[in-house]
Amino acid sequence: MGGYAGFIWPAFGIVLTVMAALWISSLRGWRESERTLEALRKNRRNREYIDE
Repeated sequence: MGGYAGFIWPAFGIVLTVMAALWISSLRGWRESERTLEALRKNRRNREYIDE
């Protein structure tokens, strides 16, 4: 790599680490949103049942 390998490989490592952290953060946020949505749907079903 023309003497630049000492800079390139750590940069790849940093990018890989940041991308993995973003993926994990997104996955956690998605799961939390799914739980919130399910709770809202359950609450809505309960309200419809009570109103009848």
